[in-house]
Amino acid sequence: MTTRLTLTRPDDWHLHLRDGAALAAVLPASAAQFARAIVMPNLRPPVTTAAAAVAYRERILAARPAGSDFTPLMTLYLTDNLAPDEIRRAEAAGVVAAKLYPAGATTNSDAGVTDIRKTYAALEAMQREGLLLLVHGEVTDDQIDVFDREAVFIERVMQPLRRDFPELKVVFEHITTREAAQYVAAADRFTAATVTAHHLLFNRNALFNGGLRPHYYCLPVLKRELHRQALVRAATSGSDRFFLGTDSAPHAAVLKEASVCGAGCYTAPAALELYAQAFDAAGALDKLEAFASINGPAFYGLPRNQGTVTLQRQDWTLPEALPFGDATIKPLCGGETLSWRLQA
Repeated sequence: MTTRLTLTRPDDWHLHLRDGAALAAVLPASAAQFARAIVMPNLRPPVTTAAAAVAYRERILAARPAGSDFTPLMTLYLTDNLAPDEIRRAEAAGVVAAKLYPAGATTNSDAGVTDIRKTYAALEAMQREGLLLLVHGEVTDDQIDVFDREAVFIERVMQPLRRDFPELKVVFEHITTREAAQYVAAADRFTAATVTAHHLLFNRNALFNGGLRPHYYCLPVLKRELHRQALVRAATSGSDRFFLGTDSAPHAAVLKEASVCGAGCYTAPAALELYAQAFDAAGALDKLEAFASINGPAFYGLPRNQGTVTLQRQDWTLPEALPFGDATIKPLCGGETLSWRLQA
């Protein structure tokens, strides 16, 4: 039995850091585990210009713990009106991607895209300038069941998008279904996907185990067991199309434990430990390094990190609650015993 696992230092290719006091509260957890992270732009107001992305990057850098070399990789929030000139300014400023949120799909997505065709001028500029497109892959049609919205997105959005922009690099983020895993596995080299630890570990029963459990509520929502199994097979397959993206999304506990709660699982404090648990359960610890440390940089055209991190097989209890500015935040699996621990 493997009791110690050393990996090339990993990256998080999908992370929510928020801003202000919330940023200061959650950034150290990610900086302790990852060298770089793709930072989501769905602030209020959203990050829609190169200047706003640069300013946000500076706030993140200023909030890093002393001695940290954590590097935020910045993104723009794609809107119906994002101009091609802004894409050029973003590329010059070091912005690496733009994020497609279908309007109303998830947290702070009300300014998102209402019709993908309205973004075609921006997408053409992105294909030309080398920025990646990151997609929240769900339709927002109220006539489509919430558990089917990812599969319908493939048909309605991904297939036309890939046809019209064949050399635009697209990351299908936080995939949750067998259909998405199969779509990405069969796609060409310009399409990849991130997978979260919580979608590898849990199916939708976790939302209702012993009562309604809001800290397991995220979007896209957890799916049936057959979909979880398909994600595990994809993530542990050795395919370079799949890589780590936590989608760690912090919400104050009072907002999660509300009659209408925010969507998102806060996994940053034990992100690597949760992934190790999922890969261990699948008998695929030997595949974790490629998934966590190699595939993402390769797809983004970035060098692998120097240095390593080490995980030890060790039972420990994740704190049930943590400080979050003037509030508290409850991490996913808080108060529970985990079987792997990142070594200092």
